[in-house]
Amino acid sequence: MLLYSQGSPTTSLTPEDLMAGLFEALDRLGERKRVLALPPDFTRFHSRAGPLTEMAWAYYGERLTDVLPAIGTHYPMTAEEIGTMFGAMPPSLFRVHDWRSGLATLGEVPPEFVRDVSEGRVDYPIPIQVDQLLEKGGYDLILSIGQVVPHEVIGMANYNKNVFVGTGGSEGINKTHFLGAAYGMERIMGRADTPVRAVLNYGSDHFARHLPIIYVQTVVGRSEAGGLAVRGLFIGDDAECFQRAAELSLQVNFELLDRPLPKVVVYLDPSEFKSTWLGNKSVYRTRMALADAGELVVLAPGLAQFGEDPGIDRLIRKYGYVGTPAILDLVAKNEDLRQNLSAAAHLIHGSSEGRFTITYAPGRITREEMEGVGFQYAPLGPLLERYPPEKLKDGPNTMPDGEDVFFISNPALGLWAYKGRFV
Repeated sequence: MLLYSQGSPTTSLTPEDLMAGLFEALDRLGERKRVLALPPDFTRFHSRAGPLTEMAWAYYGERLTDVLPAIGTHYPMTAEEIGTMFGAMPPSLFRVHDWRSGLATLGEVPPEFVRDVSEGRVDYPIPIQVDQLLEKGGYDLILSIGQVVPHEVIGMANYNKNVFVGTGGSEGINKTHFLGAAYGMERIMGRADTPVRAVLNYGSDHFARHLPIIYVQTVVGRSEAGGLAVRGLFIGDDAECFQRAAELSLQVNFELLDRPLPKVVVYLDPSEFKSTWLGNKSVYRTRMALADAGELVVLAPGLAQFGEDPGIDRLIRKYGYVGTPAILDLVAKNEDLRQNLSAAAHLIHGSSEGRFTITYAPGRITREEMEGVGFQYAPLGPLLERYPPEKLKDGPNTMPDGEDVFFISNPALGLWAYKGRFV
């Protein structure tokens, strides 16, 4: 059932508009006595999920008893991040999800279904898991709040991904990530109907109907002035709100280019991107736009590690971004990688497959470390002087010496592709 729907490529929703839309949807639900909110973490700060969660708290008051950030494999939110993202909400409301323990398994997607949707690329069962708080917390409303935007693992982010991955368990996360990588990232990004989505939809339809989940979905894009604008808000309890948001996101967040780009420069905000696990969105979101033998330069002043999880960080350092054939061979030969298929998927996603170069200019990682995982390294200072993020505009730029570069100030907000590669 669709509870609220508003949006277009030219819509610009104010905080007051968001509150009115959210309250209208919650009014339609009727009385609720015990509410759980599932917003994303600080890596989705621009989603407006923080203010929307705070608005839900203002609406329900003490009946909103718990907030469980859907961190998936990411580090738990810090007190500073919670305060910045969620405003006046009491820190005592916030719980921490552990993707390796404290889980409830709702059911299992059968291997024959997975084999069918993956066109035979993988053949294993996938458990549908959630944090046990969802199953045992006694809630009569679970608000899953987040942003729909192109995504490298599932095609379009959010909807039931926020539940089954954001509050999911290691086996389900590992297997769905590897499913997406094996099927092919470039066949997935920007598409609402993908093998990974089909698996999660199977979980929703077969195992999660008893959970009182309402989805609150935003679409955020660049404003005409160069800042950010909320282009849509969609709220409901089934796939319709996601489909509407995905259709709008494709119009707002996807830039289809007439020709491939020889050089792309991406800036990673240090408050948001501290790892290549997140920072490689610079790779994922531009790979279909980059020309053969092109160059991707990543300005990453906050980069301090590779993984968001210590175990995954070790695996990235051990195996590196060495391309799909090599990673598939390493998975076959190494038990530690087989037991962490999301890390294997990430290593596939983060490689250029030898088609273009990737140069990282990190703030807190050494040349030896960067080159050890397969990236080129450049000192950050000189590149910030050459490509000052505060002076470049998103899109094509011509530097004083005549060099043409395509600049992206936040890769998490979009997807870029050459028309000849997006088929």
